Amino acid sequence: MKKLSVVVPTYNEKGNVENLVEQIGAALEGINYEIVFIDDSKDETPEILERLSKSNSHVRYEHRVGETGLATAVIRGFRIADGDFLACMDADLQHPPAILRPMYAALLSGADFCIPSRLIPGGDDGGLNWYRKFVSGTARVIGQIALPCLRKVSDPTSGLFMFRRECIEHADLRPVGWKIMVEVLAMSEYKTIVEIPYAFQDRTSGESKLSSKVTMQYLQQIFGLMFRASKRGGYSVEKWTQQHTDDMVKQYLG
Repeated sequence: MKKLSVVVPTYNEKGNVENLVEQIGAALEGINYEIVFIDDSKDETPEILERLSKSNSHVRYEHRVGETGLATAVIRGFRIADGDFLACMDADLQHPPAILRPMYAALLSGADFCIPSRLIPGGDDGGLNWYRKFVSGTARVIGQIALPCLRKVSDPTSGLFMFRRECIEHADLRPVGWKIMVEVLAMSEYKTIVEIPYAFQDRTSGESKLSSKVTMQYLQQIFGLMFRASKRGGYSVEKWTQQHTDDMVKQYLG
């Protein structure tokens, strides 16, 4: 069975990480997996992660000092992960851990990438308020206009995705800010993407990290990728319905 590494960047998520580990464990029952936390927190999150790593063999973590940023944290997680398949998700539970199981099934079916989407039939972005929907939509349109490699993907600025390790073996990843999937899609090697529907959830604890700095970093990232993106096309996207997604989980995972 292919091993899955779920990389989770954390910054002051003490109220979420224990629940997240429990839910990921339930979602990935019967699957060989690890959770790799890369932590930049200033609260008690590192202490909780230390305890979890000692009590749960699936959990690893690294606490960084003097370095911050979601995208660089995720890249660090990819580098130290052991999995054949690599996934990225947020720690705030707005990405429902249960979605990891159908994502894993999509890769078992032969896809190079699986990207859950809020914007295909069966998906829902109800976990976003009107302002975050506006910011998210604007970022998505800017990215798709500037980078041809994003145009076939319905939800390219999400932070929830899974892919085969070999996709990034030769990728020159130099991320800025928070939109790590944009960087990976622009710089990796892949031929097939599967999109599956999912519902974005309300945050249960902690605060959103959205800020004007994050917005400026995204624009800086997009501008840089316009000149150095190695992926400009030549891939297919298959959009699964919820029924087809459920059927594929049964076929590959029982």
